[in-house]
Amino acid sequence: MDIDPILKALAAALHGEGPAVELVTDPNGRPSAVPVETSVEDAAVVVRTSGSTGAPKATVLTVDALAASSMGTAVALRGEGQWLLALPLQYVAGIQVLVRSLYAGTRPWAMDLSGGFTPEAFTEAAQELTDKIRFTSLVPTQLQRLLDSPAPETLAALRRFNAILLGGAPASPELLASAQAEGLKVVTTYGSAETCGGCVYDGEPLDGVEVRLGEGELEGRILLGGATVAAGYLDAPPASNAAFFEEDGTRWYVTGDLGELSGEGKLTVLGRADDVIITGGVKASAAYIQSKLEELDGVRAAFVAGVPSREWGQAVAAYVAMDDPTPEGIKGFTARREAALGLLAPKTVLAAGELIMLPNGKPDRLAMIEQLDALHQGQ
Repeated sequence: MDIDPILKALAAALHGEGPAVELVTDPNGRPSAVPVETSVEDAAVVVRTSGSTGAPKATVLTVDALAASSMGTAVALRGEGQWLLALPLQYVAGIQVLVRSLYAGTRPWAMDLSGGFTPEAFTEAAQELTDKIRFTSLVPTQLQRLLDSPAPETLAALRRFNAILLGGAPASPELLASAQAEGLKVVTTYGSAETCGGCVYDGEPLDGVEVRLGEGELEGRILLGGATVAAGYLDAPPASNAAFFEEDGTRWYVTGDLGELSGEGKLTVLGRADDVIITGGVKASAAYIQSKLEELDGVRAAFVAGVPSREWGQAVAAYVAMDDPTPEGIKGFTARREAALGLLAPKTVLAAGELIMLPNGKPDRLAMIEQLDALHQGQ
């Protein structure tokens, strides 16, 4: 994939010699850099949020925020090196691979994603890296596919990386344990487009980043502050005012997630603030139910949400990726879920081979909720 025109436009924006750009892809998956007018003086990049929880927003990232993010990443990874681009360029994690490369003065290698992400394509691209220090960013689904590959050269390619940044969605303990057992250097990241991508690595904030928990109406909500926070949303003042605020010279972003901070300041993400399901007057955590479902044999991944119910107010529903999504497999799963969860067991289950995913590797929450709602039919 030819990314030279994109690198040129992005470099001009970062040096203040060109307009801010948004990276987009055409129907054939070919990326390009489109100039964007903003009212932000040092705007460099406009990136759309994933839309996994609502309508996508156009987030304005400044030169200073991107520079702070790139520097913080280099410090956390203890060096700069060559990056492999394995994620779509229209999302912040993909853009950041190019930004970090430009600041490091190294040439990234972009794998061809026109045919989708495959272990074969990743392996071929990884083998093209020539720098002694190598990095890549992946989402959990991609890493799982690579670890499941029977080809020994795929595992060998993964071991070539000095660090593999893993973000975009929660990574299961089993996936992280498998990666560690294979000798892979995986760094879990937490952040969003509004913070120039991942800004908390393995629970620790990058240099220049602050983490705290909200109080009052924002009780328990994760707040991210500091140099990497975006300028706001393009042409959307109400949304910007709701998501960002200034306090004592620090800019803060209000996430949609709940968290815990240890005495040493290490962050644990507990799940989304809106994942509490009130069913029959009982409060149930979607994240807890999801974790219990994923512990069951034959379940690769699960998504849990509340859907409207005449009887319960909300009913617990689950979209489940199973090894055997046939009637026989579902029958066995039904018995196991009742035993594991009792009254919290999902009333409606949609079984499939895989969860519905967005192009950036995040679960498509809205699409799965829509299908679960249609299946439940308000019962």
